Amino acid sequence: MSGMFELNNVTKIYGEITALNNITLKIPRNQIFTIIGPNGSGKTTLLKILAFLERPTKGTLLFDGELVKERNLDRLRLNSTMVFQKTTLFDTTVAKNIAYGLRLRGSSKNEIAEKIRNALRIVRLEGYEKRHAKKLSGGEQQRVALARALALNTKLLLLDEPTANLDPKNAYIIEEIIATVNRESKATIVMATHNMFQAKNLPQRIALITNGKISEVGTPTEIFGSLSKTLISFAALENTFNGSAKVTEDGTTVVDIGNGVQIEATVQRHGKISVFVSPEDIILSERRFTSSARNVFKGKIVEISDLGSVVKLKVDVGKLFTVQITKRSFNEIRLNLNTEVFLAFKASSVQIV
Repeated sequence: MSGMFELNNVTKIYGEITALNNITLKIPRNQIFTIIGPNGSGKTTLLKILAFLERPTKGTLLFDGELVKERNLDRLRLNSTMVFQKTTLFDTTVAKNIAYGLRLRGSSKNEIAEKIRNALRIVRLEGYEKRHAKKLSGGEQQRVALARALALNTKLLLLDEPTANLDPKNAYIIEEIIATVNRESKATIVMATHNMFQAKNLPQRIALITNGKISEVGTPTEIFGSLSKTLISFAALENTFNGSAKVTEDGTTVVDIGNGVQIEATVQRHGKISVFVSPEDIILSERRFTSSARNVFKGKIVEISDLGSVVKLKVDVGKLFTVQITKRSFNEIRLNLNTEVFLAFKASSVQIV
């Protein structure tokens, strides 16, 4: 795997606070790499080091195989750009906001105009050049900040919580933009996020960071498949329930999660445990259906989130389950709030955590 960026034994100390502690990490080229962790874990500090905005207290950095030193820092800094969680735009037009970095880099007037048009096309804000940036909605402002970064066409794009506090529609648009930019331009993108849906679906690789240390690195399937205690400790994972487990005569485990809801799992466990069911593993129907699934529940839809190509539903069956279905299925079944539905999932889909 070819590395765009390599950190070797990197530590960052602010006074008495160790923000990063002896981190060794390789950022793959041309991939989306996501960093997940709780608040204060070191995510933003790590992004700032990758953006050359902070220097490590200890350790070494390699960018494109070149050792990062003071003498080449300014030159290498031109290869990365960072979009911060809190959008900061100049009090002027959208076009002038996007043009700012390009002018600093000596781009010609014609180049700037072309790059502004292209960046706005990518973020789906065509024709917004003359609009006042600070009068846009929060989602539109975040897309302008992203356009400003994309216009620079750097090798490395760094995103700090890119959809924080945005409504589902704008969050989905930004997720699509990130995926499209990576797919079409082969940009290397590093993204810090609290959003577990993004972490499971956008990146090719994930790093878990807690207390300034990298605890796990792997593919989304590896990270979410194992559901380590580290991940469970901070991730607000949907369909994670605590309950009391006992083994049945059939050799399966029944977990009582309260309110009359019992989940059957294939792994044998006794006592107090936690279980997780992926929203993608749950089948939804308006009618009770014949299925080999051991877990079938009747409930009512209490929340609907349109995420573009998929729709997430919260269904109350005594406990609140999140179900993910395609937009096409949602439209075909004609689901609405308070619609009564049936949920089904296999005992093998239940993970013990």
